[in-house]
Amino acid sequence: MTRRSLDTSWLITARLVLACAAAGAVALTAGCSKEAAPETQVTVQAEHPEVGTIAEQVHADAVLAPRDQAAIAPKITAPVKKFYVQRGQRVHAGQLLVVLENNDLKAAAMDNQGAYEAAQAAYVTATRSQVPEETQKAESDLAQAKANLDLQQSIVNSRKKLFAEGAIPGRDLDTAEAALVQAKAAYAAASIHLKALKSYTHAAALKAAQGQLTSAEGKLQGAQAQVGYSEIRSPINGVVTDRPLFDGETATAGTAVVTVMETSTLIAKTHLSQAMAQQLKLGSPAKVTVPGLEAPVPATVSMISPALDPGSATIEVWLKINNKSGALKPGTPVKVSIAGHPVEHALTIPLSAVLTADNGKKSVMVVASDGTAQPKPVQLGVSNGEDVQVLSGLTPADTVITSGSFGLDKGTKVKIGPAPKADDDDDGGF
Repeated sequence: MTRRSLDTSWLITARLVLACAAAGAVALTAGCSKEAAPETQVTVQAEHPEVGTIAEQVHADAVLAPRDQAAIAPKITAPVKKFYVQRGQRVHAGQLLVVLENNDLKAAAMDNQGAYEAAQAAYVTATRSQVPEETQKAESDLAQAKANLDLQQSIVNSRKKLFAEGAIPGRDLDTAEAALVQAKAAYAAASIHLKALKSYTHAAALKAAQGQLTSAEGKLQGAQAQVGYSEIRSPINGVVTDRPLFDGETATAGTAVVTVMETSTLIAKTHLSQAMAQQLKLGSPAKVTVPGLEAPVPATVSMISPALDPGSATIEVWLKINNKSGALKPGTPVKVSIAGHPVEHALTIPLSAVLTADNGKKSVMVVASDGTAQPKPVQLGVSNGEDVQVLSGLTPADTVITSGSFGLDKGTKVKIGPAPKADDDDDGGF
C-alpha cells in the first residue's frame, strides 16, 4: 500500500469516528429533551406550636460566696503561742483555734481575783458587823435616855406633891424640873441620832461597801476578758480556709489570724437591674453554670435586696446552692439563669425557628399546604432561652420549620425529615 493510500484510509476512518460522535450527541440531546429535570426538595425539621407555661429566663454574671464566713482577728497584739488547726480542717462553733502568749494576762487576772475577794470580805463585814453595832449602840443610848426621862418625870411629880404639902422647899422642885428638862433633851437627841443612823448612815455604809465590791468585780472581769482575748475560738461551723501565721509570729490586733468559711451551702451573688429583679421572687428556681462542670447546678433565689445599691443602681440577688460535695469553690465567677414570672397558656415555639430581618422584624417559615416554605411575621413575648412565646402570627395548627429555614427562599419545596447527623456533614477533611 502506498503512502497516499494510507493517508486516505486514515482520513476516512477519522471522518467515520466524528460522524458517530455527532450522531451520539444528537441522540443524547433528543433523549434529554423528552424527560424534564426533577424538582429540588429541601429536607427540614418542623413542628406545631405548643400551648403551655413559659417563664422568661434572667441571665447574669455572679460570684460564688460562702453562706457564712468569719475572718477571726484578735483584740490584743501578742505572739502566737500555739495553733490548733490547719488549712482545710473542719471546725465547729466554739472550738479553740489559736492561743496567744498570755502569762502576763493570767497574772493580772489573779491579782484582780484577790482584790475582788478582799472586797467581798469587806462587804460582809460592813453589812453584818460594823453597821449593826452602831445601830445597836444608838438604840441602847435611846433606851437609857428614855429611862432617865421617866425617872426625872417621876421625881418632879413626887416633889410637886411634897412642895404642895410644904414638906420641901421650892428649890428642890426647881432642881427636879431642871433635871427633867435635861432628860427630855437627851432623849430627843438620842431619838434623832437613831433615826438618822437608820435612814442615812446605814444606807451610805452599805452603798460604799457595795461600790467597792462592784469596782473590784469589774476589774476582775476586765482582766479575765484579756485572758479570753488570747484564746481565739471559732464563732461558726465551717472549714479553715486561711491561716497566714505560724507559731511564734506576732498576731496584730485587728488583723485576721484564721479565716473560717461554711461551704456546704454557697451563695451566688449577682446584681440585676430593677426591671429584671421585679420578675423574680423568693424560691424561684435557677441554674448556675460553673466553669469546668458539664451540667448546670440547680439553685434557688434566697434573697432579693429591698433597696437599690447606691453605687450601681442595681439590686443584689442571692442564689442558694447545695455544695455538700465540696465541688464548688468560693470566689468562682459563674453564669446564672433565673426563672422569672411564669406565663400560663402561652403559645410557644423553639427559639431556633425565629428569623430576624435587618430591620429587626421577626418571622418564621411555615410549611404551606402545597409543601412549600412560606414566611410568616410574628410578634414574640417572653423567652426562656430555648422556647419563645408567640403573641400573634401563628396558630397551633401551623407547621413551623424549626431547623433548616435559614436562607430558605419563599416557595421552596420542602419535606419534613429527621435532623442530619453530625457525621453526615463531615467529609473527614479529605
